Amino acid sequence: MVRAESASVAAGPTLAVVAREAGVSVPTASKVVNGREDVAPETRRRVTEALDRLGYVRRPRFDTSKAPALVDLVLHSLDSSWSGAVLHGVEAAAYEAGLEVVVSAGPNGARGARPERGRLDKLTARGSSGVLFHLAELSAAQYAWLDHHRIPYVLIDPAHEPPAGVVSVGAANWQGGVSATEHLLGLGHERIAVIAGHRRAMADGARVAGYRSALAAAGVRHRAEYVRHAGGDETTARLRTHELLDLPEPPTAVFVCADRMALGVYAALAERGVRVPDEVSVVGFDDLPEARWVAPALTTVRQPLAEMAATALRLLVRMMHGERPEGTRTELSTRLVQRASTAPPARPRPARPVTGERPVTGERPTA
Repeated sequence: MVRAESASVAAGPTLAVVAREAGVSVPTASKVVNGREDVAPETRRRVTEALDRLGYVRRPRFDTSKAPALVDLVLHSLDSSWSGAVLHGVEAAAYEAGLEVVVSAGPNGARGARPERGRLDKLTARGSSGVLFHLAELSAAQYAWLDHHRIPYVLIDPAHEPPAGVVSVGAANWQGGVSATEHLLGLGHERIAVIAGHRRAMADGARVAGYRSALAAAGVRHRAEYVRHAGGDETTARLRTHELLDLPEPPTAVFVCADRMALGVYAALAERGVRVPDEVSVVGFDDLPEARWVAPALTTVRQPLAEMAATALRLLVRMMHGERPEGTRTELSTRLVQRASTAPPARPRPARPVTGERPVTGERPTA
């Protein structure tokens, strides 16, 4: 199937191919295609000749004088607070731009699933003017298909580093990791663990890097056993928390790289009779509604989800008008929201022997 897709997209040159043929950058070639005047005559001539020689077909410009244009929003699922925030941001920005939005979810609502070929074909069938993707990744053939059909698209919070030239919007994840860790360090914690999502995910990697950077800046030793991964899953985060509590020197604070996983951390601590924040402080990431609903309310790093989605829509509109953003990656700032789940550490607890079993409480000593 991928072989067939790859063959079908080879029918026409992409703008990158034209730029390479003319010896210019892709943004410069885009300026020529879109009739911009800030291009030297000789450069314009080379690009124009390359366009004609390669048979590049210009995509019609987005025309706001006609009926409202359609844009597609493809989400990894429709049943999460994350998706609700994205929908809200896109809806508000689309209303301002006079656009209509078609919303769909990935296969089986699974994060990491790629949109099937038939779904991409529907974009051209219904005349979609652009697409916003919130998926873990697109295949090389799907990127090529979109480029071949001249469909502008923007990625919202991509899980992996997108190919060169692909426009994306995300959060300042590294700085968020620094803020969360500095907050805990400022309270006096040094035994700080981190529970991240996927090992290879771009956002999780940046958040863990920020955590490590803050520890290093404070002169606090980084402990490899304090770094755990739970794949973004609440149940797995619960298990990872039990593993941390079973260490000879359990952490006094945990930075969790997603609010959903923080719910699993709360569950594990409750199961062990560990009080938040009296015995263990917890910081999350996202600032989803769940962060305010749990008890105690979760201190977390606010990721501007709705603003990210709205920014992605506005960038898409510019691309539909034939513009090309100067940079391909836009990052919105994060900020720490302090609530009730963090406090200074309690007095050091005695080190626990490594037995492989959890301590049993409530038993009477035998005579």
